[in-house]
This record gives sequence, structure tokens and C-alpha cells, in this order.
Amino acid sequence: MKSALLEKVEQSQLKDKVPEFQIGDSVRVHVKIKEGDKERVQVYAGTVIARNGGGANETFTVRRISFGEGVERVFPLHSPFVTKVEVERRGATRRAKLYYMRKLTSKQSRLKEVQA
Repeated sequence: MKSALLEKVEQSQLKDKVPEFQIGDSVRVHVKIKEGDKERVQVYAGTVIARNGGGANETFTVRRISFGEGVERVFPLHSPFVTKVEVERRGATRRAKLYYMRKLTSKQSRLKEVQA
């Protein structure tokens, strides 16, 4: 159980606009990168395979195939370095974690799209 003081501090760290996305969605994550004294925004695109935690500690894992090799990256949802999360397409899934995607290749790893 969290104390009231801890919750108050955590509330101040949360973002106002949290993007709506779910497991299985293809997303483009805009990340601030510092190189020396310069700052730039880099886009990391892939499929969301997991969401963990809650509150200020919530994270999501994005997986993509880069040069034939699977690459996963974990992003804190409320981090100031994550500037924007765009949903490219919605994926229909029946699982909370898509770790089975690690074993699949090319066409096998495609998810059905949610029809709106």
C-alpha cells in the first residue's frame, strides 16, 4: 500500500495526455536522444508485445525486425524522453503478452487488424 505522500509525488510525474494503444498495435514511438549538447528525435516503429506496471512506473515493450534480427526495446510510458506514440494500425490479440512472437518469422508474425 502506498502512502499519500508517495502517491502525490507520483501524480506530479504522470503525463496529462497518455496515448491510447493496446497489445498487438503497430506503433511509432518518438524518442528524444541526447548526443553531446545536441538533442534530436528518433522514431522507433514496431509492434507492442507487452505492457507492465501502473502509474508512473508503467512501461511498454516494442518489438521490430531490424536487418533480419528481432530487436525489443522497453519504454517508460510517462518518461519525458518519449515525446509521442502514434498508432499505425490496431492488432487483434487474445493475449496480454505476445512473447510467442519471438519465435515467429516474417508472415507468421503478422497480426489480424481490428475492424472498426
